[in-house]
Amino acid sequence: MTSSAELRDIAVTIAKRAATLAQQRRRDGVEIAASKSSVSDIVTRADREAEDLIRGALVAARPADGFFGEESGGDAGTSGLTWVVDPIDGTVNYAYGIPAYAVSIAVVEGDPDPTTWRTLAGAVVNPESGDVFAAAAGRGSTRNGQALRVNEGVELPLALVGTGFGYDAGVRRRQAEFVARLIGEVRDIRRIGSAALDLCALAAGRLDAYYERGLNPWDHAAGALVAR
Repeated sequence: MTSSAELRDIAVTIAKRAATLAQQRRRDGVEIAASKSSVSDIVTRADREAEDLIRGALVAARPADGFFGEESGGDAGTSGLTWVVDPIDGTVNYAYGIPAYAVSIAVVEGDPDPTTWRTLAGAVVNPESGDVFAAAAGRGSTRNGQALRVNEGVELPLALVGTGFGYDAGVRRRQAEFVARLIGEVRDIRRIGSAALDLCALAAGRLDAYYERGLNPWDHAAGALVAR
């Protein structure tokens, strides 16, 4: 049976390859391929190309595993493991040249449902900073090979809190109303634009807390394990 550390290493290796591709395509010029749930929920050709690269590499390395990706959907496997992939988390940042986007790859045990799965390993790679966040169940989390620790015991008035916003206009209004109530109770609020990087920032002590409703499974699959 493959260990969680071995699965983590697979995730890291493939995420680095996809990060290199995404960064190169950014330099070549971003091409918007489509929009999804709203006009602000965009997909670039690089999203699709990076997911194709990740999917192909995983099929070659782990042919019995399932796959669940943001852009191409899912395929059930026979091993009981599923890879949950966001090829570019923070696509709007990516399209605008803001260096806060990431490749996120996790492998989970059980159905690809965050309420029931058990995350075994994950990797989040920021192509622009070069940061590689990685985690394996029971083995802790690292940034560029160095162990991470969250900030502990921070009282709410001193907390720097990360958050994000969805794409649906009604959801965004409700999220903004919550943030308006929260901001007077905390030190400050940050909105980076990539849930995966927000969660890694929490793990690294760059945030004290993170709150966002309505995330998709691929948004948090790897980052949540890093933060845990």
